[in-house]
Amino acid sequence: MNLHPVESQVHISHAKTDGELSAILNLQQQNLPHNISREEAIEQGFVTVKHSFDVLRRMNEKHSHAIAKSRDAVIGYALVMTKEFRNEILVLIPLFEMIDKLKIDSQPLSAANYFVMGQICIAKSFRGLGIFDALYAQLKSSLQNDFNYCITEVAVRNRRSIRAHRRVGFVTVHVYTDPRGEEWEIMVWKW
Repeated sequence: MNLHPVESQVHISHAKTDGELSAILNLQQQNLPHNISREEAIEQGFVTVKHSFDVLRRMNEKHSHAIAKSRDAVIGYALVMTKEFRNEILVLIPLFEMIDKLKIDSQPLSAANYFVMGQICIAKSFRGLGIFDALYAQLKSSLQNDFNYCITEVAVRNRRSIRAHRRVGFVTVHVYTDPRGEEWEIMVWKW
């Protein structure tokens, strides 16, 4: 994936250190809905899940997260969440419960070899430069021999993220409303 020429100093790799994991959590914190304005959430998107350091580290030990760095600073990430973490994050439990009920290509999705996109985020000053696509390309390159699908869910109100996921290759397979009243699109990227 070619990045915008202005950002040729951005490097895509995998999280390896506790410092990189802490930087992921810092970027995550900056983009949670309660830390940005309503207008910014609509225009720029937002992240929903707040991970603990422990869960983030354990997820990374199974399959390392993709990160984007510029001058040694983490400016983007894509988190790999395998099935075994389905009960670790309360807000994601409804997603896994829906996956258990869905079919793709006439087969139960729950029986498929998949991982869930635990979250993807790009620092504000680096958006629109191809980093989102590059992070997903990195994950596909490193994980396509282990998984057939990447599954994510995006809040329907997060239109920017839905458009970006469709651009990469995700298709919506189901829409549902969670117990809190938030409407979600479950999206699948078939490899």
